[in-house]
This record gives sequence, structure tokens and C-alpha cells, in this order.
Amino acid sequence: MQFQSAHVQRRTALVVGASGIAGSALVDLLSGAGWDVLAMSRGGGAARPGVRPLSADLGSPESLAAALAGENPTHVFFTAWSRQATERDNIEVNAAMLRNLLGALRGSPVEHVALMTGLKHYLGPFEAYAAGEMPDTPFHEEEPRLPAPNFYYAQEDELWAAAERQGFTWSVHRAHTVIGHAVGNAMNMGLTLAVQASLCKELDRPFIFPGSETQWNSLTDMTDSGLLAEHMLWAATAEGAGNQAYNIVNGDVFRWRWMWPRLAAYFGVEPVGFEGAPQPLEEQMKDMEATWAGLAGRHGLAEPDLSRVSSWWHTDGDLGRNIEVLADMSKSRLAGFTGYRRTLDSFTELFDRFRADRLIP
Repeated sequence: MQFQSAHVQRRTALVVGASGIAGSALVDLLSGAGWDVLAMSRGGGAARPGVRPLSADLGSPESLAAALAGENPTHVFFTAWSRQATERDNIEVNAAMLRNLLGALRGSPVEHVALMTGLKHYLGPFEAYAAGEMPDTPFHEEEPRLPAPNFYYAQEDELWAAAERQGFTWSVHRAHTVIGHAVGNAMNMGLTLAVQASLCKELDRPFIFPGSETQWNSLTDMTDSGLLAEHMLWAATAEGAGNQAYNIVNGDVFRWRWMWPRLAAYFGVEPVGFEGAPQPLEEQMKDMEATWAGLAGRHGLAEPDLSRVSSWWHTDGDLGRNIEVLADMSKSRLAGFTGYRRTLDSFTELFDRFRADRLIP
């Protein structure tokens, strides 16, 4: 998509969660379009042209005040979250992170804040995932909230309250499973499947679909991190697009029974689909740490720690669902967003990048 590069050069973006899947894609897009980018993460990071890293603890108002002293972002893109043991804890911690950040920006010339959430808005939190009555698929943005505690709802409430106090516009971006380039991320299906396939090839094992019969046969969709970044930038800058919640998915739909053999072909492994019962990755890939470390050593890979390149639990959760999951994009289309990705291309281009960066052999 084309963005207003001449105008955005006078803008400064604060990307929160800049080392994650969504955040790193935003940093790349914004810096490439001529924005000044403040890339905030707990660990900071390396500076590059147009990008200045900021290190801060989102749980600490003092840390945020120190990190943002003298900074004047005009647009904020919030993609960070912290996984907790219970949804009550998720609400307390993640709502506070957003509240602390927005509080630290009082007095800054913030025009727009974009918040990334996800389809658990419609499915419910992990501990009550798809457990109650849900809206029909595809999910539409106007569906009422579920009657279960959900940290996405708490974050929305914090966002709206701050917008009212501080006078900025806002947008909420409900992505499905996001695939993109990041290491050490807790929710990374793209890298997880690439690591699974690499281990299967190393051990001459079949590439076994880990999920449910429903997921194997039903229609689904996904979100490319680059497209999510484009969507967040569009909502933050396009006239009339603000103050709305939007679904964001690639725009195509597929069935895993179609996708799985094509992913297997990329890696040269034998695909095996659903056969009688789910075969979760946490069981398939149990005790593979030494195998991965050995493979990484032989191939000169950049990350020998298996836990840094795989999130078995998250992929098991996504692919183990016993319901059809997909989202409607009509609201964004009618508002003027035309971005699109073919999910198979998103996977293969991502795998190419992982290989180029020596994350997989």
C-alpha cells in the first residue's frame, strides 16, 4: 500500500513491543516510509537509520517516565503483552502496562494510539478458550463482549479512557494468528512450524499435523505481520479511519488439509494429517532440546536454544481448537484499506527469511 510519505516524514512513531512479531514489522515499515521511530522494548536494541531504541519496563511508571523524558511521539503503536498464569493476572498486568504508558505520555503531542489485540476478543481468554457461546464465524467487530473476564477488554477500556482525557484518536486491531519474523516470542506459529519441520527432516520423521479434526477440515485464516503493520499505519493516518476497532487478517481463507502438504513440500518432509486424535507438539517435540542444539551447531544456526525459536503450547492451542475460526474484513475494506496477503506466500517468504538469517537450516 502507498502511504503519505511526504507528510509522515514530520511524524514520530513510538512502537511499543518493538522486538516482537508485530512490533518489528512496524519498525521496518515506518522507518522505510520516512518516519522517525522510537523502538521501545524491555531490552532496548540496536540503533539504525531513523530508528532509536528505548529501554523501559512497562510495569513501572518511573521507568517509562525516564525513558520518555524529552520525547514527543505523535503516534503510538502498542503491540506488547505479558503472559500471566491466570486471566485475572493478565488483566491486572496488561491493563496496567497500557495505562502506565499512556500516563507517561500526558503532555506529549500524541495524535493517535493504535492497540493490537486479537481474536480472543471473540473466543475468550486462554483459561476459558472457546468454552462458552460465541458468535458465528466469520467474526464481526460489532459483536458484543463475551461475559468472561478478558484482558483485551480491559486494555480497550484503558485506551478509551485515556483518549477521552488526552484528546487523541485511537484504533484497535484484532489480528488472528500472526506470523512474522521474531525470536524469543511467546506466540510464533511461523517459526514454530519451521523448527518442527527442520527437526522432522533431521530425524527422518514425518511432519505430523498436531491439531484437531475440526482445524484440519475447517476454513481458517491468518495475519501476516507486514499486513498488520500496514493496517495499523492506515488506521493511524487515513482520514476517517480512527476511533474504530477492526479485524485484520490476510484476506484469503484456507484449510489446513490443503496448507499442510505445501508446507511439508517446502522442507522436503512427508506430511501426515489428522489421524484419529490430535498429536500436540508438546508431546511430539518433547526432549528435543539437545537434538536442536546439535542441529544448530552442525548448521551454524544463530539460536541453539530451542525455547527461543519454538512456542509449542501456542501452536497446539491454535491448531487444537474444535471450532472454525475466521474473521470478516468488510469493515476495513469499506473504510478504504485494500491490503492483502496470500497466506501460503506469507509462510514461504517467512521461511526464506529464517533461512537467510540462519534460524533454520
